[in-house]
Amino acid sequence: MSERNRMIDLTAPEERAFLIGIDDPAEGRWPIHRSLAELGALAETAGASVLGSAFQRRATPDPVWYFGKGRATELVDAKAMHDFNLLVVDDELSATQQRSLEKLLGCKVLDRSALIIDIFARHARTKEGRLQVELAALEYHLPRLTRMWTHLSRTAGGIGTRGPGESQLETDRRIIREKIKKVRAELRDVRRHRATASRQRDRSEVATVALVGYTNAGKSTLLNALAGADVYAADMLFATLDPTSRSVTLPTGQRVVISDTVGFINKLPHDLVDAFRATLEEVVRADLLLEVVDAADPDFLGQQTAVQAVLDELGAGEKPRITVFNKIDLLDADLRMAPMPPSPQAAFVSATTGEGLAQLLERVADALRAAMVSVDEVVPYARGELVARARGAGDVDEAYTAAGIHLSGHLPPSMAAEVRNAAPRPRRRSGTPAA
Repeated sequence: MSERNRMIDLTAPEERAFLIGIDDPAEGRWPIHRSLAELGALAETAGASVLGSAFQRRATPDPVWYFGKGRATELVDAKAMHDFNLLVVDDELSATQQRSLEKLLGCKVLDRSALIIDIFARHARTKEGRLQVELAALEYHLPRLTRMWTHLSRTAGGIGTRGPGESQLETDRRIIREKIKKVRAELRDVRRHRATASRQRDRSEVATVALVGYTNAGKSTLLNALAGADVYAADMLFATLDPTSRSVTLPTGQRVVISDTVGFINKLPHDLVDAFRATLEEVVRADLLLEVVDAADPDFLGQQTAVQAVLDELGAGEKPRITVFNKIDLLDADLRMAPMPPSPQAAFVSATTGEGLAQLLERVADALRAAMVSVDEVVPYARGELVARARGAGDVDEAYTAAGIHLSGHLPPSMAAEVRNAAPRPRRRSGTPAA
């Protein structure tokens, strides 16, 4: 083949990953085997093949090598044995640690944060989602700019190269900071639009419910089941990132808006939480949280701890909540037969089969009713639009009388006040002074 006809191969190389992590003996830490298994699932979601893993038991990572220097040197033998071209580390690396490992092994080195950001870059579909991923990637790479790109070219591709460096490599800190400033300004516009939509929902007295939970717990599948929606759902980590809201009618007739949010994960990078804050404000503004838990996962308690940490960071850790134990169809037969403890703060469902969904909607109605006030008023027939709004905003019974429509039940406070103000006042007798 002549030099003129030779084609340049722009295909990204096959990513063959080897995983490493620290087994921290501190109480409350995730078991290292569990953490590495999740890291492997992240790597596979990003498109890599996982060839093996290793860990070292120590309290803190080495400031230069992550592992101790002797243990790090052994990775050279592991590279010769497994022929990996990507090292994935289970914690966030400093620029020094990353450069040391890259020089030692002669291959690309990514930490957990970079891997998650890469997955977010793959799955973001809307302009808002792409902006949030870009901001997280820029803020992550800013302190790591020094010589970090020397082993890459503009056409390298592969895991860890998406985000700010996908179209060109920006190595000047001033340019990066200016771009961060621009993206943040665009996200502020997104936040203003969301705030406007939220005020409109407040005026219409529509309650909001936010689905939160660990990634791959089944939030999108649950939203599809409750609302008859078609939100993308797949058995993978971070299958959906962009928020989706659907209207659902409760058994009481009340209409609510249920919003699906990005899944949480252990060691979720702070830059991602900050970048997705505009989206996650749906969680902060919600009247009720549905925490979706994968009941079939043996470590669902650890996942709940990770979810609580993110909710606390958002300032939503104490919001009213119903814990939804999903995927009960995957439980062993003996666990399926065990009686589920009744609780207004818990529900046991299978979003796939539909089991327990009716009871869940009743739990939601009960939880929202707890924040309402009782009403017992007659609304004139001329205010039919108010009756229709009250019907969708709360739990009321209607009876038709000569004076108007008698509403009794529970409504949000502002709606209840509007109903009371619309009720006809008894006429004063002639000559009787006003109170």
